[in-house]
Amino acid sequence: MAYQEIKLYQTGTFVAGNRLLDPEQRSVQARMGRSNSLTSGHRACQGCGEALGARYVLDAAMRATEGKLLAVNSTGCLEVFSTPYPESSWQLPWLHSLFGNGPAVAAGVAAALKAKGRDDIRVVGQAGDGGTVDIGFGTLSGMFERNDDVLFVCYDNEGYMNTGVQRSGATPPAARTANTKALGPEPGNVFGQGKNVPLIAMAHEIPYVATATVAELRDLEYKVERAMSFRGARYLHVFVPCPLGWGADSADTIKLARLVKETGMFPVFEAEHGEVTEVSRIRRQVPVEEYLRLQKRYAHLFGDPGRPDIVARLQASADRNIARFGLLPDGDE
Repeated sequence: MAYQEIKLYQTGTFVAGNRLLDPEQRSVQARMGRSNSLTSGHRACQGCGEALGARYVLDAAMRATEGKLLAVNSTGCLEVFSTPYPESSWQLPWLHSLFGNGPAVAAGVAAALKAKGRDDIRVVGQAGDGGTVDIGFGTLSGMFERNDDVLFVCYDNEGYMNTGVQRSGATPPAARTANTKALGPEPGNVFGQGKNVPLIAMAHEIPYVATATVAELRDLEYKVERAMSFRGARYLHVFVPCPLGWGADSADTIKLARLVKETGMFPVFEAEHGEVTEVSRIRRQVPVEEYLRLQKRYAHLFGDPGRPDIVARLQASADRNIARFGLLPDGDE
């Protein structure tokens, strides 16, 4: 199982804070000894999914490695809001790389540690979707091919948010960005562009690939700890909503991350050596429209007269994911 389900009747209403659970059952974030790898003082936007994702991931990785961890961070939102010179919100060894060479720098750090005989220190590389799916894609593929001992994490907010909300290779179809205007016969980002990096990572047949969202903390923490149990190249793709870039309410970050999975638009799964080993199934399937309407980047699909044809295409894409990964509970397919 990707995570242990805790029933409400076992714990009462305090389950949200984990306070009535035995210490070994609590999430990393609910433990007194969490490392607070990304601590207070950063300048992320209110409701930033990437700030949540980075804190969850690195705290879990720090626990898995007993604090023997080093992070390499590509240029992007996460780097900019966490390290405004001369300040830093990081409480672990942390290196800043260029936009396009984060995986290469992380691989170099891992190689240097190996040369020094320090196989007890582990390396995490991290970037947004711009630094992963686009600008850093070549060095990421090289890291996979060499099977370098690095866990690389992509915090996917589906655009270049730091530089003005431009389209990236992870921007979904029909979404409005600064350079995919909501105009013409096919408004927003065009269908058929971009790339699915988790599937590309699987094609490299590296030891471990997983997807996760910030809406399921236990699942995310489990996958980080699982990834750190492997040696070699590992890849984790985390869905992190961006209220500013998406035109969403800052209070809806977790709701959006939950809905993207429940619609089937973002499959959540694990794979080892190129084969899917575990799928996080949809608990309550909802139509994609319920997810899209919460974001102004899709507002052009629901005006007068609206674009029900495009919504139907997005629904068809989600349905394809559901069939491809078997996302519905057994018997519901």
